[in-house]
Amino acid sequence: MKVFRGLPNAESRAPCALTIGNFDGVHRGHQALLARVRAAADARGLPVCVMTFEPHPREFFNPAAAPPRIAMLRDKLEALRDHGVDRVVVEHFNHSFASQSPETFVEHTLVGGLHTRWMMVGDDFRYGAKRAGTFESLRAAGERHGFDVEQMGTIVDPGGQRISSSGVRAALAAGDLATAAQALGHGYAISGHVTHGLKLGRDLGFPTLNLPIAHKRPALAGILVVQVHGLGDTPLPGVASLGLRPTVVDSGRVLLEVHLLDWHGDAYGKLVRVEFLKKLRDEAKFDDLEALSRAIAQDVANARAYFAEHAPGSCATGFSTSATDRIS
Repeated sequence: MKVFRGLPNAESRAPCALTIGNFDGVHRGHQALLARVRAAADARGLPVCVMTFEPHPREFFNPAAAPPRIAMLRDKLEALRDHGVDRVVVEHFNHSFASQSPETFVEHTLVGGLHTRWMMVGDDFRYGAKRAGTFESLRAAGERHGFDVEQMGTIVDPGGQRISSSGVRAALAAGDLATAAQALGHGYAISGHVTHGLKLGRDLGFPTLNLPIAHKRPALAGILVVQVHGLGDTPLPGVASLGLRPTVVDSGRVLLEVHLLDWHGDAYGKLVRVEFLKKLRDEAKFDDLEALSRAIAQDVANARAYFAEHAPGSCATGFSTSATDRIS
């Protein structure tokens, strides 16, 4: 899969089947749309192209009211690759892009920049300044410029509820990992490279793997039972803190810290995937490091009790996993 930061240059442009969206989480609704695009692309002999945005448009217009992020860009790109996408254009969402008229967006981006021949959009798709462009205007533009446009309706779960990124966020915010996994089609996970931290966990007797989180508002937070993929042939059991570490430092920087229960080794610089299995509690600010150490010890005991009933890799979320899937 090729990834472009902004529109491809002239030499890299090629006719494509296109879909556009934020694709936060690449949930089962997104997956159904991508399958339709893949089938249409294959029938026409075209590559599948996805245009997505960084930052999320709502983060650009109103950062304080923007939704929490389900997936970091790395995880979104890997999920798009896994669902048959050939090319991804990560468009920088800024004032210039947001202020384009619908007509300019079609002519500059869809036609000139991406050479769109066929396009699929969701039922809530809008484009151009002030979201003035609609499905009807896009289809009319396609007739003028020589590309076809189709619209895909809402995808619902077996209970008739719409599968959406907002639904996944609500489930994660509530610590309902099973519902999130049902919507995603797999257990919720975050991947990243292990970095050096303050070494405080080691001083307290609970060394951790540290993964910085790029976004200030992750969809999930708290103390969680996890399993870590990428450090061995099988997932490794652990307990994690995802959040702001209020007892340690008040920097506003989000960090994922994972204490592996029965593993010792050098993981610095390695790419791992942390899969979340159960939420134990919310983050809390303790009076001192001794109280924090006692709380961590209890979290470790609770995680061990969980794994006494569920072996790592046993798919407690209901979806199969492997030590290497999505790790590259």
